[in-house]
Amino acid sequence: MLKIENSSKHQHGSGGFGIDILWPGMVQNSDDSGIGAIGRIDQANVKAGTVISMHPHKDDEILTYMRKGRMLHLDTVGNEEEISDTRLMLMNAGHTFQHEERILGENGETMQCLQIFIRPSESDLAPQVQFHDFGTPYSDNNWRLIAGPENAPLTFRSQTWVQDTRLAKGSELKLPAVPFRNVVRLLYVFEGTARIGETALKAGESIIIESDDVHTVTALDTTDLVLFTTDPTAKVFRGGMFSGNMRPRL
Repeated sequence: MLKIENSSKHQHGSGGFGIDILWPGMVQNSDDSGIGAIGRIDQANVKAGTVISMHPHKDDEILTYMRKGRMLHLDTVGNEEEISDTRLMLMNAGHTFQHEERILGENGETMQCLQIFIRPSESDLAPQVQFHDFGTPYSDNNWRLIAGPENAPLTFRSQTWVQDTRLAKGSELKLPAVPFRNVVRLLYVFEGTARIGETALKAGESIIIESDDVHTVTALDTTDLVLFTTDPTAKVFRGGMFSGNMRPRL
């Protein structure tokens, strides 16, 4: 297991617009800034009233995982939808896609989310946008499937799964069974503190797990966890606008 500390992230923005960018492969001795289909993870904190004007994506699978606040999404395939901590969105950008984000709420309120950039299995796929209302913002002390390649509320076009849970202080939870052998997992602490094995993780930190062993997570405080699982041997396109391999360009 390899811990990724907050110091490994890249900061972007200032004032009421802040993004901490994680390229998970950067902490490894690798020529890829991502891991398998996991290209990039942004943790965003943006004040209400902010407008991120229409901008393009290409060959990115973009999961907007909201934790606080509301956002109005508009795009070039005709959607105008509100996103919240119960209603999530997956943008499969494909060959041509643009969208705008308007952060809703009163002065002083903020939107907090993960913007997750997953790599598709191939380039130039048809663009589409998916929405799913989960009914509740949290899955208490159990893993909940958010997105996957099939039989999931939101569908990735690659061999990648995203699950989440909220653990009460002192609770323990085993990682869910892997869909096949030799997967790579990344466990991300959105909020709170947790321990897995001998490793303690605080908010914003994560850990890479490359074994099929059964691991148990212990919450040291009320803790929100996001678990990424990917098949490192599956076909992926590494040239996406945001999800692509950044190593040669840094």
